[in-house]
Amino acid sequence: MTRRKQIEELHEIIRKCTLCPLHETRTNAVPGEGPCTAHVMIIGEAPGAREDESGRPFVGRSGELLISLMHEIGLSRDSVFITSILKSRPPKNRTPTQSEISACKPHLERQIEIINPKIIILLGGVAISSLVGPWKVSEAHGRFYETDGRTYFMTYHPAAALRFPKVKVLMREDFQTLSQELV
Repeated sequence: MTRRKQIEELHEIIRKCTLCPLHETRTNAVPGEGPCTAHVMIIGEAPGAREDESGRPFVGRSGELLISLMHEIGLSRDSVFITSILKSRPPKNRTPTQSEISACKPHLERQIEIINPKIIILLGGVAISSLVGPWKVSEAHGRFYETDGRTYFMTYHPAAALRFPKVKVLMREDFQTLSQELV
């Protein structure tokens, strides 16, 4: 079976998923999008209101900033696979619970397995702690981490950068560091 077919089937499973209570309050599940042969995968925390409405990841203000930072280092939205730890929006954008993360994580792990990216960019504390361990973003940002044959790059979530100008500067610096690895 081709990668595209595998991703399409997985995303259909995600759209119908009822493994946690979030399916009761979502408008749309947000499996993720991008080429199934992408060399770069970006993983955020969870869909927000705009993402829940559209069924697409990172389409709100955080997405605009993320795409801008990507463009600065020569990445286009069409060249990367973008998803989140959770595939459904938590009410009022609250932090995901451990049980919600546990319910969604097998879907994410399967996406990573199918796409097999060269670098996985983790945006924010939930993504970092869910995939590489309990690190503070302030200590982990701008760093690469290798485990289980995968290379992760850790940085802030764009939502934090929108709230705090200093974080936006740090995130931009992190993306410059990332760009050196992408050449």
